[in-house]
Formats: sequence, structure tokens, C-alpha cells
Amino acid sequence: MKTQPSTDRIIIFDTTLRDGEQCPGATLNVDEKLAIARQLARLGVDVIEAGFAYASPGDFEAVQKIAQAVGTEDGPVICSLARAIRADISAAAEALKPAAKGRIHTFISTSDIHLEYQLRKTRAEVLAIAEEMVGYAKSFVTDVEFSPMDAARSDPEYLYQVLERAIAAGATTVNIPDTVGYMTPCEFGGLIKGIKDHVPNIDQAIISVHGHNDLGLAVANFLEAVKNGARQLECTINGIGERAGNASLEELVMALHVRRQYFNPFVGRPVASEAPLTNIDTRQIYKTSRLVSNLTGMLVQPNKAIVGANAFAHESGIHQDGVLKNKLTYEIMDAQSIGLTDNQIVLGKHSGRHAFGARLKELGFELSETEVNKAFLKFKDLADKKKEISDWDLEAIVNDEIQQAPEIFRLELVQVSCGSNARPTATITLISPTGEELTDAAIGTGPVDAIYKAINRVVNVPNQLIEYSVQSVTAGIDAIGEVTIRLRYNDRMFSGHAANTDIIVASAQAYVNALNRLYAALQSSSFNNQPVVNQTTTISP
Repeated sequence: MKTQPSTDRIIIFDTTLRDGEQCPGATLNVDEKLAIARQLARLGVDVIEAGFAYASPGDFEAVQKIAQAVGTEDGPVICSLARAIRADISAAAEALKPAAKGRIHTFISTSDIHLEYQLRKTRAEVLAIAEEMVGYAKSFVTDVEFSPMDAARSDPEYLYQVLERAIAAGATTVNIPDTVGYMTPCEFGGLIKGIKDHVPNIDQAIISVHGHNDLGLAVANFLEAVKNGARQLECTINGIGERAGNASLEELVMALHVRRQYFNPFVGRPVASEAPLTNIDTRQIYKTSRLVSNLTGMLVQPNKAIVGANAFAHESGIHQDGVLKNKLTYEIMDAQSIGLTDNQIVLGKHSGRHAFGARLKELGFELSETEVNKAFLKFKDLADKKKEISDWDLEAIVNDEIQQAPEIFRLELVQVSCGSNARPTATITLISPTGEELTDAAIGTGPVDAIYKAINRVVNVPNQLIEYSVQSVTAGIDAIGEVTIRLRYNDRMFSGHAANTDIIVASAQAYVNALNRLYAALQSSSFNNQPVVNQTTTISP
């Protein structure tokens, strides 16, 4: 008889690269997905859902490259989503071939509202499809996950039948999705308990949960699910995802870390056990959050739990007094536990490349020699402008350097003229893809508007600017400013990111960065010739 894997810890299934990327504006290219996947591996996630292989050639390539580069014997399980359709499943299997440990995650709706209006199938038909397609996926890989989409609104008795048949057909994980973020914690916990009590062969599979944050209850629902038998949590970095997002990985992991004595008994451990409940290296959390935020263009709100800018900040005099005397008075976790430090580095304009590279390694960056050399040049430039350089400054330098879009157009010069009684005017020079120097000028409502109008005149690619945001990396008049923008072209979003002590220059660089992504997509055959697939391709658990 098949037996369930060890259930005394929580499996972290990261779907940032699949469900997270379905968030409007969070589209990533293959190289960006690969960078995030490598960081997720360093973070210690158990499973990386790398994409939806059948959805597009780009998604197939991303899954395949991640499987090859990150799916090593000692690395995470690499997973691809697939509808309960043979073409989807075979595409997932093909893309996952390079992975030492591959998983196919197949799904089909089970709620009556989905069956009637989306699938137009009977319960009996869906039951047969689920069993058949799990078996088909099992013919390719030993690790198969099955999701009954919209399980939270499905009839429990019917749900039990579907899960029993899926497990009998070979599913090693059954995932229970709250697809529309409808449930409350008590209800969700009850749903998991009902599955434990009424599915006869449930001991042969891991119970997983997937949930959206439409009512702001996703993390609370998941923690209640753990108490009732769930052992895999499907989540995303910064909680990104469709609509209001997914359950946040950092919130779940740190809740289980800080309150492990509370959760220990629910996984069969002694109350006083200090053993971590997950395999996550919590010191990598902050860095991973920043990487995902920068590459997707999805900013983290200041009051976001765990990774927000204010998460460890204190303004109240009473709080400040308490924290200075003992951090435990108003902090339930150490900022260093998530990899966040306030250290000032002793590097300056006279520091050498070796010392610079060593410090980057200490901060957890694994860069090639070429990347270190490029970052070092930016560091030297910054050291001439700033007296003190913090680890946050270093992080901004590295992220700006290694996360660049394809350099199709290169910003050579930006110059602005503005003032209270002047018309904002910008002059820009770009180097074109053919190496030609292109210069133009424009007048705008402000300096940044003028810059963007001038750049648009040169690049001549239609787009709509839908978001422009500026954040200061560190305090002080000489702080590095990070600019993130998002452009829309038809129904696609393209993000750009840049950091500089001159916010005007950063604004120009971020815009060119986004335009380069857009320009590259327009030149791509996969962008202009998307395969015609079933309309449910982008719908997922």
C-alpha cells in the first residue's frame, strides 16, 4: 500500500512564477523567471511551480530552463501546471524532462457553478476526466498533484468522491483551492477536516491548500488548514497573484516560525520543540521579496507584514523607548531573522574589487565575475557621491545591474530645465539598436513628463504609462532613489526599474528599461503569434 510522506513539517509550494505572474503587470521574461527561481531555491522552498507549459512558447521555455538549471537532485521539485487535458499534460511532461524531480499539477473545476457555466459538463463527466487525466499524468512522472478548482464552493460529498478517485489514479498530493477567496478560517479548517475524515484513501496523499486573498483571509485560512491536517501550503512572494493576490509566503513562514510552539502539537511535535516547521532559510526572505518586487514592478506597501518598509520601524515615543531598552517589548521577531540589517559597510571610493565582491557574498548575492565588475563600477560612482554606503545601497546597485532588460535602446544623455516660472523641457539622447545616436527634446507638465515625451518621440512605440512610483532606498538627501514604472501595450503590461542618486536620471532609465522590454516583445514571434488555446488557459486554481 502507498504511504503518505512524513507529515511532521510543512511543505512550502511557491507559485510566484505561475499564479503570481498572472497578476496584471507582473509579466516576466525567461531570464527574470530564472533569476527568481534560483533565489527561491536559495530560500529553500520545497516546490517551485515554474509556469504553465502549454500556455505559450515563453512559458514552456521558462519551465524547461528552470527544470534544467534549478531542478537538480538536491534542489526543489519543479512543477508545471496543466489543465486536465492531454495536450496540457504532455506539454508539461516534456518541459519538465530536465528536472531531477518533476511534478505535474493538473486541475479541473468541481463546483456546480463552474460545471454549469464554464465547463458545461456533468458531475459524472468531470469525475471520469479527473481520474483519467491523473492517470495520464502518472504515466509521465511519479509525482502528480491534483486540484479540484473552486473546491471551497463545491458540494463536499462530490468533492470527496473526486479526491478519492484522483488518489486511486495516482495523485500523491491533493490541493484544495479557495479559488475566489470566499472562505473564512473556521470554514476552511472544517473543509480540510471533512476531507481527512471522509476520503478513505487520504492517507496516501499530502493535503495541500491554495487560496486567494479577496477578503484578506488567505494566510489565516491556511494556518487553520494546517491545524486540521494540511501539510503543503501554496503561496507567493509578497502575496502577489490574481485579483487581491495569494497567501503570502513570508507571512505564513514567519507565523509558523515565531509561533512554532503553538503549531507544534498540530504536526505531532512536542510543544517545546525548537525544530523549524519549514525548510525555509528565513534570512533569505527580505532579499527574495526585493527581487520579486523589482522584477515584477509590484511594489511592496510600507505597512506590509514582514517585508514592508515599516515592518520594523517605530515612530511612537513609547514604542521607541521600549525597543531601545529591549526589542522584545514591541518586536516579536528579529529583523535579522529575515535578512534585514542596518549595517553600514566600511567600503568607500578607495576600496578594491575583492573587498567589494566579498561583501556582496556576505549579503547573499551570487554573481558572476562580469556582474561583479559591472556592479563595482556603479559602486565606485556612488562612493564619489555618498560619504556612507549602506547594505541597502549595495542591494540597490546589484539589483539595478543584474535585472536589466535587454539593452536595445541605451540612454546616453538626459538633461532637463525646469523651475517655478519655466516650462519643463527635456533633452535626451538614445543609442538605437543599430548604434545610431538619436537626440530629441520635448516640453511637458513636469521634468519627468518632458523626459518621457522626448523618449517616446525617439523610440516611437505606442504605449500607455499606467504607473510611476519612486522610493528612497535609504534616508538622507544623498539617498539612492528607486523608480518603478509600468507600461501598457494592448492588454500586456511591461515594467521598468532603475536606481540612481539622481531621481531624474533614474526616471529616464526606468522608462527606457520598460520600453526595451516592450520593444523586445514586439520583435518576438511568440508575442505576435500566440498559439490558439482553450479559453480557460489563464484560469487556474
